[in-house]
Amino acid sequence: MRLTIQQDTLTPELFLTLYRSVGWDAPGIDQMRVALANSTATFTAYAETGTDADARLEPVGMVRLIGDGGMSFYIKDFAVIPSMRSQGVGAALIGALERHVRDLIEPGWAVSLELISSQGAVEFYERHGFERRPNDWDGPGMFKMIRA
Repeated sequence: MRLTIQQDTLTPELFLTLYRSVGWDAPGIDQMRVALANSTATFTAYAETGTDADARLEPVGMVRLIGDGGMSFYIKDFAVIPSMRSQGVGAALIGALERHVRDLIEPGWAVSLELISSQGAVEFYERHGFERRPNDWDGPGMFKMIRA
């Protein structure tokens, strides 16, 4: 399988398709447009399907990056369609995202790359250098949903 990662090509419609493919309840399209417009970057994974004569790219995964550009970045909405898991899609997406962060920051800077993992993805993130929380020096990750 040949995999291609494209930056900042994620549309609200494609986002919703990939988001729903992993069983998540999706936000509305207008809310998604605002979120994408305010993301630092998005990355979409495409798998080449078909033969050489009629090859086409099928979207198989995505991730959004949000952050302040100086001290903290956050990985959000990391999704790989179930049939493509354990085939290098997630690793390719995280690699593209980390290269992008390194390109954004000044030499000598260190920034925090954070996320909240789904239960089944903890070991994937650990393989890519992330640490569980809580640990000896830090408390648990936390969040609060606000509704209008």
